[in-house]
Amino acid sequence: MKSFTKKDHPTLVSHLEDNIQLIEKALSFTSDLTKRKITVSEKTCYLLFIDSMVDKTALSHDVIQPISSSKNNPLEGKINPPEYEKTTSLNEVVDGLLNGTSVLIYENKKEALLIPLPTTDDRAIQEPSSEQLIKGSHDGFTESASKNIFLIRRRIKNPFMKVQNFVIGEATRTDVKVMYIDNLVDPKVLAELIRRIDAIKVDTLLSGGELEELIEDNSYSPFPQILSTERPDRATSYLLEGKIIVIVNGTPSAIILPISFISFYQSPDNYNSRWMIGSFLRFISLFSFIIAISLPGIYIAIVTFHSDILPLGILYAIKLQIQFLPLSPFMEAAIMQLTLELLKEAAIRLPSPIAQTIGIVGGLVIGTAVVEAGFISNTMIVVIGLTAIASFVAPINQIGTMARFIAFPIMIAANLFGFLGIVLSLTVLLIHLCKLHSFGESYLYPFSPLDLKGLKDSLIRTKKKNPTPRFR
Repeated sequence: MKSFTKKDHPTLVSHLEDNIQLIEKALSFTSDLTKRKITVSEKTCYLLFIDSMVDKTALSHDVIQPISSSKNNPLEGKINPPEYEKTTSLNEVVDGLLNGTSVLIYENKKEALLIPLPTTDDRAIQEPSSEQLIKGSHDGFTESASKNIFLIRRRIKNPFMKVQNFVIGEATRTDVKVMYIDNLVDPKVLAELIRRIDAIKVDTLLSGGELEELIEDNSYSPFPQILSTERPDRATSYLLEGKIIVIVNGTPSAIILPISFISFYQSPDNYNSRWMIGSFLRFISLFSFIIAISLPGIYIAIVTFHSDILPLGILYAIKLQIQFLPLSPFMEAAIMQLTLELLKEAAIRLPSPIAQTIGIVGGLVIGTAVVEAGFISNTMIVVIGLTAIASFVAPINQIGTMARFIAFPIMIAANLFGFLGIVLSLTVLLIHLCKLHSFGESYLYPFSPLDLKGLKDSLIRTKKKNPTPRFR
């Protein structure tokens, strides 16, 4: 792969035309670099900007008009944006142009004026479709890192909240923001995160998903060790727990770390409802994970090895359905699980009206056709349907997809060894979870190691208590 490196011209020179040539060469002589010549008091200046990256209305009103109408030095108090700065570094000039900054250079000066006027044509704040709630806020992150920070700061007005800036990728120069509350965050976790970010040496970084893979503890584990959310209220709640939020510019989500397994099943709906209802919903979500990973394997084990545990009526009905089928129970389950994944991926990538049609066709027409054709049993359709519904209950899509993925090796173990295979595979899974960590924190916290205080907000959502006495 081609390595992207900055041009070897560290500083500007005093000659105006030479500076323009240096900047053009650093930007590979791109045609959308606009050069505007301005003459003030018989002095020649050049205003440089990338056409698609600046707000042209603000540029004309706040920069060009004040400078053109000035009879004195155009750099002293004539430009409306007060946050402009001077620099002699060519690299800073190039980075500024690529980030929507206008650059003003003039004759006999080894410095340039950086005027940030980036375009604001970004997406409006909307509720994320992948994390909808029944009761709660209806705003979501956008692709703008500054707007995402605003959504969080609007909720937390804490003077201890800090933001650190990083730039990753030699070619993309992607802005990465690390947010945390200074008096709540674990210093060891923060130091480890900064060490891992500083150690990243890549040419391109286009999304938060790429950053997750670069900094997580075990990229070979099927379990996500970093939580990604599009909801500002979810990110805010974890920030107040001492977690760290990482925002990648251009990605409409925030990365939360360190994280535990139970965090993927904590939804804002649990806290916006009464504590009994919230606890019931969380228990349903956790129970759905067990169903999603084990139900197909349990059915395969019962039909293949342990049919004697079923009542005679149920056993007769199942045997009557499967005795003339050309496929084994394992092949039935594998084919239907793969068909489910195909239908889900097709529905995601098609327009909404067509996606609804695909869902109806997949659920009714294909399901009915394969049963009537004698390839799949009715019982298997019920089992796969329950498995799919259970995996969709998860508040975070990451964990639901992972549950369907883990179901495949459990199905293989059940097909080979029956219930023994299920027990062995679940044991291996539990050992793996016990060994897994997220930035030094146990993935199964608060169960391993056991923390009695942490259990209060794990399986159930405990009732909030008002410390102040009530009026009588």
